[in-house]
Amino acid sequence: MPNRRDFLQQATLAGAATLVPPLALAQSGQSAVTAMANEMTAEEVRALLKLEPHPTCGYVRITYIGADKIPAGALHAPFEAGRPVGSALYFMMTAERPVHLHRIRNDQLYHYYMGDPIEVFMLRGEGKVERHLVGPDLRAGHTVQLFIPGNTFHTARIIGKRNWFLGASTEWPGVEPQDVEIGKLDELAAQYPSVAKEIREIAASAK
Repeated sequence: MPNRRDFLQQATLAGAATLVPPLALAQSGQSAVTAMANEMTAEEVRALLKLEPHPTCGYVRITYIGADKIPAGALHAPFEAGRPVGSALYFMMTAERPVHLHRIRNDQLYHYYMGDPIEVFMLRGEGKVERHLVGPDLRAGHTVQLFIPGNTFHTARIIGKRNWFLGASTEWPGVEPQDVEIGKLDELAAQYPSVAKEIREIAASAK
């Protein structure tokens, strides 16, 4: 008859046997998900998410427009006519379909999901420029979220070899067509000479 010490050893081994398979499965599943994300092509992602060509942000699908409305007169100009409480969309960039130079009246937040990082150029007041890397490598200074204040002209380009970026934008209050303004390249290049070369290159890359 096994003594108490043998019994405890057997119980420990049995417990380990029940714990190891789920742990291995979790690790294997994580590796499979990572491998799948790395193997996906831009075309596959666009098809699965039903993304369509867009005049400012590569490929887009609007995923949310708030059903609740902020009534007319409740917000300051230029939103005095009222707006949805918020809006959101997926967007995909490629080298051939970058984020065009534009601004929206609304505050917005970029989110990183998959693919290469992007370099975002924000053209602020008095010729000041901010550059931000939106992507997965936090150790390299990337951010997975980027706040873009309303009325800020901005553009972006791909940084990496996969040649695509999948992210999202959320906005508040919700965006309506009249909130979007395409930037005048020559005027903005003159106002922001430190990035004139880059913003012209991004515009020229669009097909």
